[in-house]
Amino acid sequence: MSVINTIFRRELSSYFATPVAYVFIVIFLVLTGLFTFYLGNFFERGQADLLPFFNFHPWLYLFLVPALSMRLWAEERKSGSIELLMTLPVTPWQAVVGKFLAAWAFTLCALMLTFPIWITVNYLGDPDNGAIIAGYCGSALMAGGFLAIGACISAITKNQVIAFIISVVICFLFLLAGLPLLLDLFAGWAPQAVVDAIASLSFLTHFNAISKGVIDLRDLIYFGLLIGTFLYANTIILQFKQAD
Repeated sequence: MSVINTIFRRELSSYFATPVAYVFIVIFLVLTGLFTFYLGNFFERGQADLLPFFNFHPWLYLFLVPALSMRLWAEERKSGSIELLMTLPVTPWQAVVGKFLAAWAFTLCALMLTFPIWITVNYLGDPDNGAIIAGYCGSALMAGGFLAIGACISAITKNQVIAFIISVVICFLFLLAGLPLLLDLFAGWAPQAVVDAIASLSFLTHFNAISKGVIDLRDLIYFGLLIGTFLYANTIILQFKQAD
């Protein structure tokens, strides 16, 4: 754990050493505000909840999180610093977990900076704060899922742009998994069990349930397995690259 903690602190501090972190936070906060108040009609709805706020998080993360994760390993491979990292007494698993946790912590910092909207909705009405806390937890888990996918893809290529594009495509497929747009492609010929399995992979299905205040163990297991699977794949890719 001490090794993971060292990598975590090193990576997290590196985000704030460059303007990239501040640009990411500003863009996230501005887009969150615009989507909530203008597209989500926060005031016009006249309801004391944050559903208009949480409903746009999947689509914000679709582009912003891959932009953050594309540098995790692609930059290390391009600069050659990954060879130096692997010569240290650090296992690939420790490096993967440390870098992922740092990126996740940074994303959570940006998410926590949206607290004024929580204060606003409590000032204007009497919301269900338990549901709001659940929504924040669901958003944090979904961000972790996007980051795990992006980190895994970043380990495959040295090109950050390619890592970004592939990550967006894969994350987009996970978002569409529960929508008729994708399910209709399989409904005509695939067994119902296959269609249900594809639908169960949807980010939106699991996140929407949590954002409404319903914390189901199956949703937590889904995000946990998703993050763990892609972090494990990330480790395998690094070991394969190291062997080369």
